[in-house]
Amino acid sequence: MRLSAQTPLPASVQAPGYDRERQAAGIVHIGIGAFHRAHQAVYTDDAMNAGDRDWGIIGMSLRSGDVAAQLNLQDGLYTVSTRSAAGSELRLIGAVQKVLVAADDPQAVIDAIAAPTTHIVSFTVTEKGYLRRPDGSLDLAAAVGSASLYRFIAAGLAARKAAGLRGVTLLSCDNLAGNGAVLRRLMREYLAAYQPDLSAWFDGECTCPATMIDRIVPATTEADRADVEAMLGVRDEGVVVTEAFSQWVIEDNFAGPRPRWEMVGAELVADVAPYETAKLRMLNGAHSALAYIGLGSGHALVHQAIADPAIRPLIDRLMREEAAPTIDAAPGQDLAAYADALLDRFANPALHHRLIQIAMDGSQKIPQRWLETLAWHRVRGQCCPSLEAAIAAWIAFLRSDHPIDDPLAGKLREAAAGPDAMERLFGDGGLIASEWRPA
Repeated sequence: MRLSAQTPLPASVQAPGYDRERQAAGIVHIGIGAFHRAHQAVYTDDAMNAGDRDWGIIGMSLRSGDVAAQLNLQDGLYTVSTRSAAGSELRLIGAVQKVLVAADDPQAVIDAIAAPTTHIVSFTVTEKGYLRRPDGSLDLAAAVGSASLYRFIAAGLAARKAAGLRGVTLLSCDNLAGNGAVLRRLMREYLAAYQPDLSAWFDGECTCPATMIDRIVPATTEADRADVEAMLGVRDEGVVVTEAFSQWVIEDNFAGPRPRWEMVGAELVADVAPYETAKLRMLNGAHSALAYIGLGSGHALVHQAIADPAIRPLIDRLMREEAAPTIDAAPGQDLAAYADALLDRFANPALHHRLIQIAMDGSQKIPQRWLETLAWHRVRGQCCPSLEAAIAAWIAFLRSDHPIDDPLAGKLREAAAGPDAMERLFGDGGLIASEWRPA
Protein backbone atom coordinates (compact mmCIF):
# COMPACT_ATOMS: atom_id res chain seq x y z
CA MET A 1 0.00 0.00 0.00
CA ARG A 2 1.22 3.50 -0.89
CA LEU A 3 0.66 6.72 1.01
CA SER A 4 -2.34 8.66 -0.32
CA ALA A 5 -4.91 11.26 0.67
CA GLN A 6 -7.02 8.40 2.14
CA THR A 7 -4.26 7.08 4.42
CA PRO A 8 -5.22 7.28 8.13
CA LEU A 9 -2.28 8.81 9.95
CA PRO A 10 -0.98 7.96 13.42
CA ALA A 11 -1.70 10.70 15.97
CA SER A 12 2.04 11.41 16.20
CA VAL A 13 2.22 12.53 12.55
CA GLN A 14 1.37 16.17 11.85
CA ALA A 15 -0.96 16.57 8.86
CA PRO A 16 -1.95 19.60 6.77
CA GLY A 17 -4.54 21.76 8.49
CA TYR A 18 -6.11 23.10 5.28
CA ASP A 19 -8.34 21.68 2.57
CA ARG A 20 -5.91 20.64 -0.18
CA GLU A 21 -8.72 20.19 -2.70
CA ARG A 22 -9.66 23.88 -2.50
CA GLN A 23 -6.17 25.33 -3.09
CA ALA A 24 -5.15 26.66 -6.49
CA ALA A 25 -1.52 26.24 -7.53
CA GLY A 26 0.33 29.55 -7.17
CA ILE A 27 3.89 28.21 -7.53
CA VAL A 28 5.64 26.21 -10.23
CA HIS A 29 8.88 24.75 -8.92
CA ILE A 30 11.55 23.54 -11.33
CA GLY A 31 13.90 20.89 -9.91
CA ILE A 32 11.68 19.27 -7.30
CA GLY A 33 14.30 17.20 -5.52
CA ALA A 34 14.70 16.33 -1.86
CA PHE A 35 15.98 19.77 -0.86
CA HIS A 36 12.94 21.64 -2.14
CA ARG A 37 10.61 19.15 -0.49
CA ALA A 38 12.38 19.57 2.87
CA HIS A 39 12.73 23.36 2.64
CA GLN A 40 10.63 25.69 0.46
CA ALA A 41 7.67 23.30 0.27
CA VAL A 42 7.63 23.06 4.08
CA TYR A 43 7.56 26.86 4.44
CA THR A 44 4.71 27.00 1.92
CA ASP A 45 2.83 24.24 3.75
CA ASP A 46 3.30 26.23 6.97
CA ALA A 47 1.96 29.39 5.29
CA MET A 48 -1.19 27.58 4.14
CA ASN A 49 -1.57 26.06 7.60
CA ALA A 50 -1.46 29.65 8.91
CA GLY A 51 -4.30 30.70 6.62
CA ASP A 52 -2.75 31.59 3.26
CA ARG A 53 -4.64 30.24 0.28
CA ASP A 54 -3.94 29.17 -3.30
CA TRP A 55 -0.22 28.51 -2.94
CA GLY A 56 -0.16 24.90 -3.99
CA ILE A 57 2.99 23.81 -5.80
CA ILE A 58 3.23 22.18 -9.21
CA GLY A 59 6.62 20.50 -9.31
CA MET A 60 8.58 20.07 -12.51
CA SER A 61 11.50 17.81 -13.34
CA LEU A 62 13.51 18.73 -16.42
CA ARG A 63 14.73 15.19 -17.19
CA SER A 64 14.07 12.44 -14.70
CA GLY A 65 10.64 11.01 -13.94
CA ASP A 66 11.72 9.64 -10.55
CA VAL A 67 10.03 12.25 -8.34
CA ALA A 68 6.88 12.18 -10.47
CA ALA A 69 6.74 8.41 -9.97
CA GLN A 70 7.21 8.88 -6.24
CA LEU A 71 4.63 11.60 -5.66
CA ASN A 72 1.92 11.43 -8.33
CA LEU A 73 0.78 8.01 -7.13
CA GLN A 74 0.59 9.50 -3.62
CA ASP A 75 -1.64 12.49 -4.51
CA GLY A 76 1.45 14.69 -4.21
CA LEU A 77 1.83 13.78 -0.54
CA TYR A 78 5.07 12.85 1.20
CA THR A 79 6.56 12.94 4.67
CA VAL A 80 9.48 14.84 6.15
CA SER A 81 11.46 12.95 8.78
CA THR A 82 13.27 15.45 11.01
CA ARG A 83 16.11 13.80 12.91
CA SER A 84 18.34 14.81 15.78
CA ALA A 85 20.23 13.13 18.58
CA ALA A 86 17.06 13.46 20.67
CA GLY A 87 14.96 11.46 18.22
CA SER A 88 12.87 11.95 15.11
CA GLU A 89 9.56 13.55 14.13
CA LEU A 90 7.42 12.75 11.11
CA ARG A 91 5.24 15.26 9.26
CA LEU A 92 2.98 15.01 6.21
CA ILE A 93 3.41 17.80 3.63
CA GLY A 94 0.46 18.71 1.43
CA ALA A 95 1.76 21.71 -0.52
CA VAL A 96 2.79 19.76 -3.65
CA GLN A 97 -0.17 19.00 -5.90
CA LYS A 98 1.51 17.12 -8.75
CA VAL A 99 4.81 16.71 -10.57
CA LEU A 100 5.30 17.25 -14.31
CA VAL A 101 8.16 15.84 -16.35
CA ALA A 102 9.27 18.25 -19.05
CA ALA A 103 10.70 15.50 -21.22
CA ASP A 104 7.33 13.73 -21.29
CA ASP A 105 4.92 16.66 -21.61
CA PRO A 106 6.64 19.97 -22.34
CA GLN A 107 3.39 21.76 -23.12
CA ALA A 108 2.00 20.96 -19.66
CA VAL A 109 5.00 22.73 -18.12
CA ILE A 110 4.50 25.79 -20.32
CA ASP A 111 0.77 25.83 -19.51
CA ALA A 112 1.51 25.68 -15.76
CA ILE A 113 3.86 28.68 -15.97
CA ALA A 114 1.31 30.55 -18.10
CA ALA A 115 -1.66 29.80 -15.80
CA PRO A 116 -3.38 32.92 -14.38
CA THR A 117 -3.09 31.48 -10.85
CA THR A 118 0.73 31.14 -11.09
CA HIS A 119 2.64 34.01 -9.47
CA ILE A 120 6.01 32.44 -8.63
CA VAL A 121 8.33 30.15 -10.58
CA SER A 122 11.08 28.87 -8.30
CA PHE A 123 14.19 26.78 -8.91
CA THR A 124 16.50 24.25 -7.29
CA VAL A 125 18.38 22.98 -10.32
CA THR A 126 21.90 23.03 -8.74
CA GLU A 127 24.73 25.20 -10.00
CA LYS A 128 25.15 23.26 -13.26
CA GLY A 129 21.47 23.67 -14.15
CA TYR A 130 22.04 27.33 -15.03
CA LEU A 131 24.15 26.27 -18.04
CA ARG A 132 26.90 28.84 -17.57
CA ARG A 133 30.10 28.89 -19.56
CA PRO A 134 33.42 29.14 -17.67
CA ASP A 135 33.33 32.94 -17.97
CA GLY A 136 29.86 33.03 -16.38
CA SER A 137 27.91 33.79 -19.56
CA LEU A 138 25.04 31.62 -20.75
CA ASP A 139 25.87 28.63 -22.92
CA LEU A 140 23.41 29.62 -25.63
CA ALA A 141 23.65 26.31 -27.48
CA ALA A 142 22.79 24.32 -24.36
CA ALA A 143 20.09 26.80 -23.35
CA VAL A 144 17.85 25.86 -26.29
CA GLY A 145 18.07 22.16 -25.45
CA SER A 146 15.14 20.08 -24.27
CA ALA A 147 16.37 20.13 -20.66
CA SER A 148 16.87 23.89 -20.42
CA LEU A 149 14.93 25.87 -17.83
CA TYR A 150 15.26 28.99 -20.04
CA ARG A 151 13.33 27.40 -22.89
CA PHE A 152 10.35 26.63 -20.68
CA ILE A 153 10.39 29.93 -18.80
CA ALA A 154 10.55 31.93 -22.03
CA ALA A 155 7.68 29.95 -23.58
CA GLY A 156 5.58 30.36 -20.45
CA LEU A 157 6.28 34.08 -20.24
CA ALA A 158 5.45 34.54 -23.91
CA ALA A 159 2.10 32.86 -23.33
CA ARG A 160 1.43 35.13 -20.34
CA LYS A 161 2.24 38.22 -22.39
CA ALA A 162 -0.01 37.09 -25.23
CA ALA A 163 -2.87 36.51 -22.78
CA GLY A 164 -2.44 39.95 -21.21
CA LEU A 165 -1.34 38.51 -17.86
CA ARG A 166 1.19 39.99 -15.47
CA GLY A 167 4.70 38.65 -15.15
CA VAL A 168 5.94 36.36 -12.40
CA THR A 169 8.61 36.25 -9.72
CA LEU A 170 11.50 33.99 -10.73
CA LEU A 171 12.92 32.73 -7.45
CA SER A 172 16.29 30.98 -7.53
CA CYS A 173 16.90 28.86 -4.44
CA ASP A 174 20.31 27.52 -5.48
CA ASN A 175 23.76 28.04 -3.98
CA LEU A 176 24.91 30.72 -6.42
CA ALA A 177 26.48 33.97 -5.30
CA GLY A 178 23.95 36.67 -6.17
CA ASN A 179 21.56 34.02 -7.46
CA GLY A 180 18.77 36.45 -8.30
CA ALA A 181 21.01 38.77 -10.31
CA VAL A 182 22.67 35.79 -12.02
CA LEU A 183 19.30 34.36 -13.05
CA ARG A 184 18.10 37.72 -14.38
CA ARG A 185 21.30 38.24 -16.40
CA LEU A 186 21.21 34.73 -17.88
CA MET A 187 17.51 34.98 -18.67
CA ARG A 188 18.10 38.29 -20.46
CA GLU A 189 20.94 36.72 -22.48
CA TYR A 190 18.61 33.93 -23.56
CA LEU A 191 15.83 36.33 -24.55
CA ALA A 192 18.20 38.63 -26.41
CA ALA A 193 19.40 35.67 -28.48
CA TYR A 194 16.16 33.80 -29.09
CA GLN A 195 13.11 35.90 -28.16
CA PRO A 196 14.12 39.58 -28.29
CA ASP A 197 10.50 40.70 -28.56
CA LEU A 198 9.99 39.46 -24.99
CA SER A 199 12.97 41.27 -23.43
CA ALA A 200 11.30 44.60 -22.59
CA TRP A 201 8.21 42.86 -21.19
CA PHE A 202 10.42 40.63 -19.02
CA ASP A 203 12.34 43.65 -17.70
CA GLY A 204 9.15 45.47 -16.79
CA GLU A 205 7.04 42.60 -15.50
CA CYS A 206 9.30 40.02 -13.83
CA THR A 207 11.57 40.13 -10.80
CA CYS A 208 14.38 37.81 -9.68
CA PRO A 209 14.90 38.16 -5.91
CA ALA A 210 18.08 36.90 -4.28
CA THR A 211 17.73 34.13 -1.69
CA MET A 212 19.80 32.21 0.83
CA ILE A 213 18.65 28.68 1.63
CA ASP A 214 20.02 26.48 4.42
CA ARG A 215 19.02 23.02 5.55
CA ILE A 216 20.99 19.79 5.45
CA VAL A 217 19.09 17.18 3.44
CA PRO A 218 20.91 13.86 2.90
CA ALA A 219 19.86 11.56 0.10
CA THR A 220 17.01 9.28 1.21
CA THR A 221 18.00 5.64 1.64
CA GLU A 222 16.01 2.43 1.49
CA ALA A 223 16.48 2.14 5.27
CA ASP A 224 14.86 5.58 5.67
CA ARG A 225 11.85 4.47 3.65
CA ALA A 226 11.56 1.27 5.67
CA ASP A 227 11.66 3.22 8.96
CA VAL A 228 8.88 5.54 7.82
CA GLU A 229 6.81 2.63 6.50
CA ALA A 230 6.99 1.04 9.94
CA MET A 231 5.62 4.25 11.48
CA LEU A 232 2.89 4.94 8.88
CA GLY A 233 1.82 1.43 8.00
CA VAL A 234 2.04 2.33 4.29
CA ARG A 235 4.88 2.93 1.87
CA ASP A 236 6.06 6.52 1.25
CA GLU A 237 8.38 6.57 -1.76
CA GLY A 238 8.80 10.35 -1.50
CA VAL A 239 10.01 10.67 2.10
CA VAL A 240 12.82 13.13 2.76
CA VAL A 241 15.11 13.17 5.78
CA THR A 242 16.49 16.36 7.27
CA GLU A 243 17.70 18.18 10.38
CA ALA A 244 15.67 20.43 12.68
CA PHE A 245 17.50 23.60 11.59
CA SER A 246 16.12 25.53 8.62
CA GLN A 247 16.79 29.04 7.33
CA TRP A 248 15.47 31.01 4.34
CA VAL A 249 16.44 34.61 3.68
CA ILE A 250 14.68 36.28 0.73
CA GLU A 251 15.11 39.67 -0.93
CA ASP A 252 11.74 41.43 -0.66
CA ASN A 253 11.36 42.05 -4.40
CA PHE A 254 8.33 40.24 -5.80
CA ALA A 255 6.48 40.90 -9.03
CA GLY A 256 3.11 40.08 -7.53
CA PRO A 257 1.47 38.16 -4.67
CA ARG A 258 3.47 35.77 -2.51
CA PRO A 259 2.87 33.53 0.52
CA ARG A 260 3.45 35.12 3.91
CA TRP A 261 6.60 33.09 4.39
CA GLU A 262 7.91 35.62 6.91
CA MET A 263 5.08 34.60 9.27
CA VAL A 264 6.43 31.03 9.39
CA GLY A 265 10.14 31.58 9.85
CA ALA A 266 11.56 33.02 6.62
CA GLU A 267 13.37 36.36 6.69
CA LEU A 268 12.38 39.02 4.14
CA VAL A 269 15.23 41.51 3.85
CA ALA A 270 16.50 44.29 1.60
CA ASP A 271 19.95 42.73 1.17
CA VAL A 272 20.58 38.99 1.19
CA ALA A 273 24.31 39.25 0.41
CA PRO A 274 25.77 38.98 3.97
CA TYR A 275 23.71 35.86 4.73
CA GLU A 276 24.38 34.32 1.35
CA THR A 277 28.13 34.96 1.55
CA ALA A 278 28.34 33.50 5.05
CA LYS A 279 26.47 30.40 3.96
CA LEU A 280 28.50 29.86 0.81
CA ARG A 281 31.92 30.44 2.37
CA MET A 282 31.35 29.01 5.86
CA LEU A 283 28.75 26.22 5.60
CA ASN A 284 29.18 25.21 1.96
CA GLY A 285 32.93 25.85 1.99
CA ALA A 286 33.32 23.70 5.09
CA HIS A 287 31.04 21.01 3.66
CA SER A 288 33.11 20.68 0.48
CA ALA A 289 36.32 20.61 2.50
CA LEU A 290 34.87 17.91 4.75
CA ALA A 291 33.84 15.91 1.69
CA TYR A 292 37.25 15.77 -0.01
CA ILE A 293 39.41 15.65 3.13
CA GLY A 294 37.06 13.16 4.77
CA LEU A 295 36.91 10.84 1.78
CA GLY A 296 40.70 10.96 1.54
CA SER A 297 40.88 9.91 5.19
CA GLY A 298 38.58 6.93 4.70
CA HIS A 299 35.35 8.40 6.08
CA ALA A 300 31.94 8.02 4.44
CA LEU A 301 29.69 10.35 6.45
CA VAL A 302 29.86 13.98 7.57
CA HIS A 303 29.53 13.26 11.29
CA GLN A 304 32.40 10.76 11.05
CA ALA A 305 34.68 13.26 9.31
CA ILE A 306 34.00 16.13 11.73
CA ALA A 307 34.70 13.80 14.68
CA ASP A 308 38.20 13.07 13.30
CA PRO A 309 40.71 15.00 15.47
CA ALA A 310 42.90 15.56 12.42
CA ILE A 311 40.03 17.15 10.43
CA ARG A 312 37.90 19.13 12.88
CA PRO A 313 40.58 21.79 13.59
CA LEU A 314 40.98 22.38 9.84
CA ILE A 315 37.24 22.94 9.43
CA ASP A 316 37.07 25.17 12.50
CA ARG A 317 39.91 27.33 11.18
CA LEU A 318 38.43 27.44 7.69
CA MET A 319 35.19 28.94 9.03
CA ARG A 320 36.52 31.26 11.75
CA GLU A 321 39.91 32.44 10.50
CA GLU A 322 39.66 32.11 6.73
CA ALA A 323 36.02 32.57 5.68
CA ALA A 324 34.53 34.77 8.41
CA PRO A 325 36.95 37.73 7.99
CA THR A 326 35.91 38.04 4.32
CA ILE A 327 32.23 38.58 5.18
CA ASP A 328 30.71 42.03 5.74
CA ALA A 329 28.20 40.85 8.33
CA ALA A 330 24.73 42.35 8.60
CA PRO A 331 23.69 44.00 11.89
CA GLY A 332 23.08 41.24 14.42
CA GLN A 333 24.68 38.55 12.27
CA ASP A 334 26.97 36.68 14.68
CA LEU A 335 29.48 34.72 12.59
CA ALA A 336 31.18 33.14 15.62
CA ALA A 337 27.84 31.76 16.81
CA TYR A 338 27.13 30.62 13.24
CA ALA A 339 30.40 28.64 13.20
CA ASP A 340 29.51 27.06 16.57
CA ALA A 341 26.09 26.03 15.25
CA LEU A 342 27.56 24.60 12.05
CA LEU A 343 29.99 22.39 13.94
CA ASP A 344 27.09 21.06 16.03
CA ARG A 345 25.00 20.44 12.90
CA PHE A 346 27.85 18.61 11.15
CA ALA A 347 28.24 16.38 14.21
CA ASN A 348 24.56 15.24 14.20
CA PRO A 349 24.83 11.41 14.16
CA ALA A 350 21.16 10.99 13.23
CA LEU A 351 21.77 12.43 9.75
CA HIS A 352 23.71 10.01 7.59
CA HIS A 353 24.90 12.67 5.16
CA ARG A 354 27.22 11.00 2.68
CA LEU A 355 30.44 12.80 1.80
CA ILE A 356 30.30 11.52 -1.78
CA GLN A 357 26.96 13.34 -2.21
CA ILE A 358 28.57 16.64 -1.20
CA ALA A 359 31.58 15.91 -3.43
CA MET A 360 29.56 16.01 -6.66
CA ASP A 361 29.87 18.98 -9.06
CA GLY A 362 33.07 20.32 -7.49
CA SER A 363 33.93 22.38 -10.56
CA GLN A 364 30.64 24.28 -10.18
CA LYS A 365 30.90 24.81 -6.41
CA ILE A 366 34.54 25.50 -5.62
CA PRO A 367 34.77 29.04 -7.10
CA GLN A 368 32.19 30.55 -4.72
CA ARG A 369 32.89 28.23 -1.80
CA TRP A 370 36.72 28.46 -1.70
CA LEU A 371 38.31 30.63 -4.36
CA GLU A 372 36.62 33.91 -3.45
CA THR A 373 37.91 33.51 0.11
CA LEU A 374 41.40 32.69 -1.17
CA ALA A 375 41.35 35.73 -3.48
CA TRP A 376 40.34 38.03 -0.61
CA HIS A 377 43.29 36.84 1.49
CA ARG A 378 45.74 36.86 -1.44
CA VAL A 379 45.18 40.62 -1.95
CA ARG A 380 46.15 41.10 1.70
CA GLY A 381 49.21 38.88 1.49
CA GLN A 382 47.65 36.19 3.67
CA CYS A 383 47.53 32.40 3.37
CA CYS A 384 44.66 30.00 4.04
CA PRO A 385 46.13 26.68 5.24
CA SER A 386 42.76 24.95 5.59
CA LEU A 387 41.54 25.90 2.13
CA GLU A 388 44.90 24.98 0.63
CA ALA A 389 44.56 21.57 2.29
CA ALA A 390 41.05 21.30 0.87
CA ILE A 391 42.29 22.04 -2.67
CA ALA A 392 45.01 19.42 -2.29
CA ALA A 393 42.35 16.95 -1.12
CA TRP A 394 40.16 17.77 -4.14
CA ILE A 395 43.03 17.11 -6.53
CA ALA A 396 43.74 13.84 -4.73
CA PHE A 397 40.04 12.97 -5.09
CA LEU A 398 40.22 13.64 -8.84
CA ARG A 399 43.21 11.28 -9.05
CA SER A 400 41.53 8.55 -6.98
CA ASP A 401 39.23 5.68 -7.87
CA HIS A 402 36.17 7.55 -6.55
CA PRO A 403 33.47 8.19 -9.16
CA ILE A 404 33.42 11.85 -10.25
CA ASP A 405 29.90 13.21 -10.70
CA ASP A 406 30.67 16.52 -12.41
CA PRO A 407 29.85 18.05 -15.81
CA LEU A 408 33.62 18.43 -16.39
CA ALA A 409 34.56 14.98 -15.06
CA GLY A 410 36.77 13.88 -17.95
CA LYS A 411 38.59 17.20 -18.24
CA LEU A 412 39.10 17.34 -14.47
CA ARG A 413 40.70 13.90 -14.34
CA GLU A 414 43.00 14.83 -17.21
CA ALA A 415 43.97 18.18 -15.68
CA ALA A 416 44.61 16.67 -12.23
CA ALA A 417 46.76 13.82 -13.50
CA GLY A 418 50.01 15.67 -14.16
CA PRO A 419 52.50 17.55 -11.99
CA ASP A 420 51.10 20.88 -13.24
CA ALA A 421 47.59 20.13 -11.93
CA MET A 422 47.25 23.42 -10.03
CA GLU A 423 48.06 25.47 -13.11
CA ARG A 424 45.81 23.44 -15.41
CA LEU A 425 42.92 23.72 -12.98
CA PHE A 426 43.30 27.26 -11.65
CA GLY A 427 45.89 29.08 -13.76
CA ASP A 428 45.28 31.47 -16.65
CA GLY A 429 43.13 29.56 -19.12
CA GLY A 430 42.53 26.79 -16.57
CA LEU A 431 39.29 24.87 -16.18
CA ILE A 432 38.11 26.83 -13.14
CA ALA A 433 37.39 30.53 -13.74
CA SER A 434 38.25 32.72 -10.74
CA GLU A 435 40.08 35.86 -9.67
CA TRP A 436 42.32 33.62 -7.55
CA ARG A 437 45.39 32.07 -9.10
CA PRO A 438 47.86 29.66 -7.45
CA ALA A 439 51.18 31.21 -6.44
